[in-house]
Amino acid sequence: MDKLISPSTASTGLRQRLIEDMNVRGFCAKTQHDYLRNVTRFAVFLRRSPDTATAEDIRRFQIHLSELGTQPPAMNSMVAALRFFFTYTLDRPEISRKLIRLRYARKLPTVLSTDEVARLLAATKCLKHRAALSVAYGAGLRIAEVAALKTGDIDSSRMLMRVERGKGGRYRHAMLSLDLLTLLREWWSEGQSLGVLVRGGWLFPGQDPTKPITTRQLARVVVDAAKAAGITKNVSPHALRHSFATHLLEDGVDIRVIQVLLGHSNLVNTAMYTRVATKTVRSVASPLDKVVALMKKRPGPGG
Repeated sequence: MDKLISPSTASTGLRQRLIEDMNVRGFCAKTQHDYLRNVTRFAVFLRRSPDTATAEDIRRFQIHLSELGTQPPAMNSMVAALRFFFTYTLDRPEISRKLIRLRYARKLPTVLSTDEVARLLAATKCLKHRAALSVAYGAGLRIAEVAALKTGDIDSSRMLMRVERGKGGRYRHAMLSLDLLTLLREWWSEGQSLGVLVRGGWLFPGQDPTKPITTRQLARVVVDAAKAAGITKNVSPHALRHSFATHLLEDGVDIRVIQVLLGHSNLVNTAMYTRVATKTVRSVASPLDKVVALMKKRPGPGG
């Protein structure tokens, strides 16, 4: 059996070709890890090298996943990995066409109120952690993008942050408010005094200053801060990004501007926030109000 299905072995054969194909397209580390894991899972199911798979094998595998109760998001993640593998690494696009993506209703994102965001940040006592979460909310960055920031990515002259490797390997600029810059300068001063911040290094280093803080650690910080702040919602780091977009929309910022700030390639993804922008909904006048006003102006039947 090909070494692809053995994560502990050296990256050779199909595994190496898959990694090279993903590198060429600028896939981030997490996407590469997920694709390798999913292709490996298919190979384990197949019990032979995946380059020998047939359309019937694909069909049996998806039935197998369905019988295991695999949820649509996980199923679609598997489909994406196998489509890439068969289309680009094996040059067998006819097989990838047999993979079925599942449609499902997306859950509404968790959005914090501005008061809840303030309480959460205030409950974060560590300056480094507060600065990191403030970047996630104040600039709408994904938590992995926050962790990957370097000190040189902060452009105070143009009031921008450079996000070098966003989702899909895309580069973009994120907004940098004056309050956020002030907080980052406070963290820069403290980090230098502690000897963990250096020019060109990670903006939010981990326990080992040569490595960035992990997304897992930041996730724990968010959960702990939410608990300390008495927030009962199911809060994750991504809730800060959702709240950023929703609050901008409620303040009247054009949705296409928000799309750029979030780094969305498709406006459909940004439009999701119109479903949770309750302030926007409340500000719209119902047409019934105009009808009632007209009814009041008209005299009654005996008038």
